[in-house]
Amino acid sequence: MKMQLSQQAAQLLGKNDLVIVVERVDDVALLIGQMVTMGFPAVLDRHIPRHWKQRGLSWGWTAVIWLAYILTEGDHRKVSVETYIKGMHHTLSRLTAQIIDPLDFSDDRLSHLLHHLSKKTSWHKIEYDLNARSIEVYALAQDVIRCDATTVSGDHEVAAGGLIQFGHSKDDATRPQLKVMMSALDPLGMPLSTDVLSGERADDGLYIPAIDRLRRGLHKSGLLFVGDGKMSALATRAHIAGHQHMYLSPLPLTGTTGEAMEAWITAGVAHRAAGRLERVFRTDDRGHEVLTAEGYEVERTCGAPEGSAAWTERVLVIRSPRHAQQQVAGLETRLSHAETTLAALTPPRGRGKRQITDEAALLEAIDTVLTAQRVHGLLRVAWEKQCEQKTQYVGRGRGAASREKRVIEKTRYHITHIARQADTIAGLTQRFGWKAFVTNAAPARRSLQAAVLCYRNEYRVERLFNRLKSRVHIAPLFVKRNEQLEGLTYLLTLGVRVLTVLEFVLRRSLEHEQATLPGLHPENKKKMAKQPTAERLLKAFAEVSLTIIQHAGGEEILRRLTPLSGIQEAILQRLGLGTNLYRQLEIQYMES
Repeated sequence: MKMQLSQQAAQLLGKNDLVIVVERVDDVALLIGQMVTMGFPAVLDRHIPRHWKQRGLSWGWTAVIWLAYILTEGDHRKVSVETYIKGMHHTLSRLTAQIIDPLDFSDDRLSHLLHHLSKKTSWHKIEYDLNARSIEVYALAQDVIRCDATTVSGDHEVAAGGLIQFGHSKDDATRPQLKVMMSALDPLGMPLSTDVLSGERADDGLYIPAIDRLRRGLHKSGLLFVGDGKMSALATRAHIAGHQHMYLSPLPLTGTTGEAMEAWITAGVAHRAAGRLERVFRTDDRGHEVLTAEGYEVERTCGAPEGSAAWTERVLVIRSPRHAQQQVAGLETRLSHAETTLAALTPPRGRGKRQITDEAALLEAIDTVLTAQRVHGLLRVAWEKQCEQKTQYVGRGRGAASREKRVIEKTRYHITHIARQADTIAGLTQRFGWKAFVTNAAPARRSLQAAVLCYRNEYRVERLFNRLKSRVHIAPLFVKRNEQLEGLTYLLTLGVRVLTVLEFVLRRSLEHEQATLPGLHPENKKKMAKQPTAERLLKAFAEVSLTIIQHAGGEEILRRLTPLSGIQEAILQRLGLGTNLYRQLEIQYMES
């Protein structure tokens, strides 16, 4: 924003034809500083080729500045970046120590950047180097890796051989989609690998390629891969075990597992009645220990496909009290709906009240209700046949003693009693809340309690997907060509990487010092944050502006930054960035 000073203000400053420029710095400096610490400019420049005739900003700095724009504005459209750069020229030039030209962020040049990122050979090297640097700089543990896939839907044209295809979707089945397979490092949830695939692909076959890439990149044995039921395919488990790694995932109730599950639950109910289940507790938000699960385990030998060596794995049969309560509540709702619907099948006689006059029709209606509510065998329904006889004269005219009469009989069936089968229901509810997990980790490495608590943190990879869709707004993707779709997806995952690392580093600092941060909750100013999110940290830097006073010819006289608050300084110090990251933007003196 530029404005001409009034004549009085110019005279007070002793200058004529002065211009004030105001740039909204906000969280841009923090984001760029964080990306520099994580090595983004150097790593991207190392693996994205630069033509010998290429002039202007390097690809690494182009990506960093574009990512800062995406994270602060929540907009990945290429068309709006050039205008933004024009309004942030002074801030970006000072933060990056680069010559910033808005033309470096034209639509064509950003498309070229996405083209380079879409090349898998370059992208894989970028991931390897960024992973190694983050693990080294932040001393991250390399024990648990979570793998999962998500879909990104949009109003795109579907073409043969394209990434955008129709497929199974949790978002919107009426829209075509592409699929994103990601692996994240526990506990921070930092993306380690990303694969962009066509939307019709099934998840089952995506795990082995992702795991192989991580094996080659991390160079460490004994990794624990955690995934959902689709990762528990026998071929995937055999592949992980064959390379001396471990897995943990739930078993889907398909094939022989469904039959075995009935026996496992029966044994679990008996163990529970005898008090032999191992109990798992965790501390809730109020500091209270609550029972989160209970279960037992059995060992079995698995034969690998294609004649590979067999291995031993543990089946953890776990009961979740909360899940059981939810299932009981669902059963109660279904029973109530069934009782109400059954009672309405045979209303009293009256105008507009349709009656059931055939027993076969009544039985079919009852079966339909019980099937729809999934309560077969849980309700006992009794009914009776009611017959009503009425005598009428045959033909028209007045009645007389000598006239012929006929008897009309009306039959209806009436449900007289609906009762719940208490014993059957009680036996069924004891089998609620059970689930089987499978792992080849030895009990010494991952006990039953540790395995349960580890899987319960699956939300960490889901948070990654949530940020991808809500913070950097990957859907809809405002590009069309396959290489642009792939490159932009990779770029946005780099943005998510920045947020997860930033959040983890600050939370670790607070935990280490047993400290809290005030002022991050505008709705409750007294609330102290123990585990602030990256989104709240960035929001704390709102309204930080850089004011520049310069001659009309462009020579700068003064730079003043909005004074940093105590909470802003504390965040910068805990992130290891320092307050000078912002204060370097200032010139504290006035030229005469």
